[in-house]
This record gives sequence, structure tokens and C-alpha cells, in this order.
Amino acid sequence: MPNDIFYDTHMKNKPTSYGRMPGIPDGKDLKRKLLRGMLRLRLIEERLSAIYHQADEIKTPMHLYTGQEAVAVGVCAALRPSDTVSPYHRSHGWYIAKGGDLNAMMAELMGKEAGCSGGWGGSMHLLDTAAGVMGSSSILAATVPHAVGAALAFQMKGEDRVAVAPAGDAAIEEGVFHESLNWASFKKLPVIFVCENNLYSTTTPLSARQPRVDIYKRAEAYGMPGHRCDGNDVGGVYAKAVEAVHRARRKEGPSLIEVMTYRWREHVGPHYDWDAGYRTKQEVEEWMEHCPIRALAAEFPAQEVQLLRDEFEKEIDESLAFARQAAFPRKETIKESIRV
Repeated sequence: MPNDIFYDTHMKNKPTSYGRMPGIPDGKDLKRKLLRGMLRLRLIEERLSAIYHQADEIKTPMHLYTGQEAVAVGVCAALRPSDTVSPYHRSHGWYIAKGGDLNAMMAELMGKEAGCSGGWGGSMHLLDTAAGVMGSSSILAATVPHAVGAALAFQMKGEDRVAVAPAGDAAIEEGVFHESLNWASFKKLPVIFVCENNLYSTTTPLSARQPRVDIYKRAEAYGMPGHRCDGNDVGGVYAKAVEAVHRARRKEGPSLIEVMTYRWREHVGPHYDWDAGYRTKQEVEEWMEHCPIRALAAEFPAQEVQLLRDEFEKEIDESLAFARQAAFPRKETIKESIRV
């Protein structure tokens, strides 16, 4: 197994936390909220996977979030509507979990004028400032300093808002990631750095790119707390996010959360890619066995879960219909979509 070091680190923790929602004081209502968030996101992504390429109506590259739902849903559940996230290229999960408009996202994926970026951005450039989604980017680690900048603005205005900077494990290899942690810690900014460690940068495993250093421990070098949690345990993710949010609102500065997770599908696109040679089918299936949604859904009656599925499928049908009937943007209006 090419990524055995980090894979084993994660798996040995799974039986102790899988599905138990440790540290969650709010009971069934919170679990239901987290289940709704993850299931809705999964069904959106599964539908996109099903229609991608078929009619060539979605031309933008798509980095699907399937398998990582517990990260964005768990973190965003700890936030207020006025807080912000600055996602990276695997953007759908954060956009939806933070409350981004589904119709606008579907239209954006189809390049329509009603899209959240006017149809000019595509999957990797989603924006919904009303929901606190401050714009995703295809440039690795590029939105991390954006979140730091937002946190600086909150601090200067005396607001108790929090900014979140999600990033993949490859982003920590960028200099700007470390510059951002340094400045945020120095200024005690209300920002939370969330590293979604899905173990691969495109097709290169983490163990082939970095010495064996636990990512969350790098926070110590910047004088901030670092935590690691199981990305298949949405309750555990939520608990760590709550802790970091409280610290930020108390004006005690930033935190780094490393979430061990896994993308089920290929780096870009809808397929399963175990035939590509960089990971095995067995490895993918083992992670699928620890699906964060299935674990939590088992705590609810099957009929209730089915009603949720029906509700979300209907919503997705309506969003796709909205996007398909929307108009394409006119080239004369492209300058209207430029924000500085």
C-alpha cells in the first residue's frame, strides 16, 4: 500500500469513534442536522457524477467531494451564518454546507448567467457572500490568506465573526500556507485552518511527498493549538470545530484542525480510479466501509432517512431544471462579473 504510514494512523482510531458522536452535548436534533447536511451533499454529488459527460452540459472540471462530507458539514455546523469560509478547488462541499444557493451552484456548473459566479467561474470558483462563502479558487492554497484577511477585517471592526480556511494536504506544501499561519498567530486572528488530509495530491500519496510529520503538530511551530480527528466521524469533527470557534471568539487566536478523510472518486471527474495504479480497489473499499453517512443514518429509522432522500432528490431535480432552462451569459457582460 503506497500510503501505509498515514493510512494506518487513521484506521487504528476508527473503531473507537466511528458513529458514536463523541463530545456532542446537543443530542438527537444536532445529529439529525448533521445527517441532513451530509446526505443532501452526498446526493447532490452523486447526481452530478451521474450526469457529468452524458450530455456534455457540464463542461467545467469537477473535483467531487464524495466521502469527505463529514468535514465541511461538521465544521460549518459550528459556525454562525455571519461567519465565512474560503474554500479551495474541491469546493462543492463547503459551498453547500455553509448555505450556498443550490440553484446558483447548478447553474454555475452549467456555465449559465444565473450561476453564483455569473457562469464564468465553474466548479472551482464558487461564490455566495450572502451565505459567507467568500469564493473558492483553483490555485493551491490561494484562499488561505483570503480567510486570514477576512479574520483581520473582523478583528479591526471589533466583530466576533470567525473565518475558516479549508485546504487539502497538498496545500501545506505551499509557502503561503505557512505565511498565513504565522501572521494569524502573531495577530491572534479569529481564523480556523482546516486541513482535509485525504492522503493524496492528485495521484501522489502523502508519504511520497513529505517526511513523516503529523500535519496537526506543525501548529505548535506557530504557537497555536493543533488537533487531529477522524473525518468519518462527523461528531468528532463538529466537536473540534466548536472548540476552535470558541477559542477564536474569545480572541485567543487561530487553530489548526487536521481531518483524516478520503475522496472516493478520482481527483477530477466522476469515476472510480483504482485502475490508475496509485491506489488499490481494496484501499478505496475499506474507506467506503467507514462511510460517515451510513454510520449516522443507522441511528435513525429507515423510513425517516428515506423521506430525507426523497426530499433531497426532488430538490436536486428542481435545481437541475432551473439550471438547464437558464440563459448563457453574454460576452458583453463579462466585465460586470469582475470583482476587485
